[in-house]
Amino acid sequence: MVNRDRAEHGIRCGVESTGGSIFNINAIRSGELEFGVAQSDWQFHAANGTSRFEENGAFEELRAVFSLHPEPFTVVARADADITDFADLAGKRVNIGNPGSGQRGTMDVVMDAMGWTTDTFAQATELPPAEQSLALCDNNVDAIVYTVGHPSGAIQEATTSCDTVLVNVDNDAIRGLVEENSYYRMATIPGGMYRGNAEDVTTFGVGATFVSSTNVSDDVAYEVVKAIFENLDQFKALHPALDILEAQTMVTDGNSAPIHEGAARYYREAGLME
Repeated sequence: MVNRDRAEHGIRCGVESTGGSIFNINAIRSGELEFGVAQSDWQFHAANGTSRFEENGAFEELRAVFSLHPEPFTVVARADADITDFADLAGKRVNIGNPGSGQRGTMDVVMDAMGWTTDTFAQATELPPAEQSLALCDNNVDAIVYTVGHPSGAIQEATTSCDTVLVNVDNDAIRGLVEENSYYRMATIPGGMYRGNAEDVTTFGVGATFVSSTNVSDDVAYEVVKAIFENLDQFKALHPALDILEAQTMVTDGNSAPIHEGAARYYREAGLME
């Protein structure tokens, strides 16, 4: 959408696959990337210099651009693994996600809340999202975790390629996390969305957000946001998880860092921000 008008504004956007939220934020900080997608919890921690970002301190130049879809913390287990509740992962073979990804960061937080370490599991693997569904259906792991918007092609693959169940992630430790941290919220994965999973699944989640930094000019941020918001219906059609997006909530929900001034300029022009 941005590239469509590049003859007018001179901006050309390229997309690349990365290691996930934490990688993206660090890459923006180093100047390797200008924009990136990050979970709302890691946007918060980067802006405040907490958790994984404590060592390098607050990323004061980090800027929010807009928020995207909810991303529930999703656990999928083999139907024959005798896993009916999140606590049942103890003693099982679990893919906890690749280092640097948002899903791994969130899993680490959950493990801390549960009083778990990697030794809690019979085996803790570190596969990236693209590899974990195959590992599950090949019986190399008993369960996988993924922080992702729904419907998800990866979860669809895991539930159609073999017999699997989505697992409830709802206990006192999880609800404590949600109560203590504004970037978390309880979430529901609707029943019937995936094969073999007729009932609603209760879990918690974050939001996907689009972030940048003050190193990106106001004009560039303005043109990127304008291209998305003035073609929002087309943008929403790019993926089923985007279908719920509304312009106003994209500006107001899930953003901890200050809004990029270039984005804010467009939002004020569009009446989405004072």
